[in-house]
Amino acid sequence: MQLTPFHLAIQVRDIPEARDFYGTKMGFAEGRSSDEWVDWNFFGHQLVTHLNPAIGRDGQVPAIANHVDGHGVPVPHFGVVLPFDQWQAFAERARGFVQEFVIEPYIRFAGQPGEQGTMFFMDPSGNALEFKGFRDIEAELFAK
Repeated sequence: MQLTPFHLAIQVRDIPEARDFYGTKMGFAEGRSSDEWVDWNFFGHQLVTHLNPAIGRDGQVPAIANHVDGHGVPVPHFGVVLPFDQWQAFAERARGFVQEFVIEPYIRFAGQPGEQGTMFFMDPSGNALEFKGFRDIEAELFAK
């Protein structure tokens, strides 16, 4: 099956803050926009940040945590799956702009089917992002 880009719209508390995080810090190209939303090229996918003033200037979107491989994984979360070398490079880059990881970059399920690099961090509005890296995406993404 040929993959096609996904479209995801999320809430943010402040558009200039989202521009700084997704554009300047993460390096994603900005597409169409208005005063209330911005389209981002998120690794070839369409991520849209929509202003929700009800979150408040210092507010965060709500989340819970579920335990996976000994870590509290924030839910909801989103992100992309990358080839392992790209994941490693992105993890190094993320260390330069992420002030606090929810889960530091590490190898999850080491030595087991589905072994993967993973990391979690939040955007300023509290949206949780996960980035995964596999050495063989096709063989390992859904391995049991």
